[in-house]
Amino acid sequence: MKGEPQSVEEVRDGLEGAGYLADESTALVAFLAERLGKPILVEGPAGVGKTELAKALSRATERKLIRLQCYEGLDEAKALYEWNYRKQLLRIQTESREAGWDEVSDDIFSNEFLLERPLLRAISATEPVVLLIDEIDKTDQEFEAMLLEVLSDFQISIPELGVIEASSRPIVLLTSNNSRELTEALKRRCLYLWLDYPDAERELEIVRLHAPDLPEAVGKRLVEVIQMVRDLDLRKPPSIAESIDWARALILLGAEDIDRAMLEQTMSIIVKHRTDLDLVAERAGVKLAGGLLGSAAERG
Repeated sequence: MKGEPQSVEEVRDGLEGAGYLADESTALVAFLAERLGKPILVEGPAGVGKTELAKALSRATERKLIRLQCYEGLDEAKALYEWNYRKQLLRIQTESREAGWDEVSDDIFSNEFLLERPLLRAISATEPVVLLIDEIDKTDQEFEAMLLEVLSDFQISIPELGVIEASSRPIVLLTSNNSRELTEALKRRCLYLWLDYPDAERELEIVRLHAPDLPEAVGKRLVEVIQMVRDLDLRKPPSIAESIDWARALILLGAEDIDRAMLEQTMSIIVKHRTDLDLVAERAGVKLAGGLLGSAAERG
């Protein structure tokens, strides 16, 4: 999928080849983002594959992935650039005796003293890249405002050096767990994609792709249990990645079924809070013990 894709099907096949099963809407938005040069805002619950979509696009397009992990208090110095003040001071101390300030100041505000952060690295890259701005909803509106220049014109203004423009437009993905409402100005500049947990059939396909050695009947049982667990009132529902981890663990353990004992032994792979462990053991364990989910043999 190197170069501009010619169809939605090409994008979907490329993502599948990179280990990501995209539905029609995901493949369509990814296709339009590449052809129109617009960022994608991907929202949805934690663990549905938002970050993995960016990684898969990187693999499928053979572009380097540059990731900016957002957090509360993130500022321009950590996202865009900052000057290497210690190196600048050292240069001033060594040269100020022999040269005037004007000459020294022109020297210290150069690329040699510039520390590039993810946004500037993506803009200044000589080769096409995928830029992942992960969990943008953890930042504040002031940070979003700073992003507007980057996402609108794909350029960054550095007062001491001027404007740096992208030589090749990156594929940009912004992810959000929808913990706060993003500004309309940011949304206007993006294509929008909502990702949710897949249905049982789609999740089984994903598990098969990443754990092909898992017996068919065990895979069906795994997905049924995962879907049931997600319907419980948990602090953290199992992610798709945890479904895959569980499948791989069951292969290593040689599991031929998922009964109550197997669930209790391996539950910590998909459940990560103490209170959730008790709830899953009680609700899912009872159903497994009572045969309410059937057996793997019946599904074989």
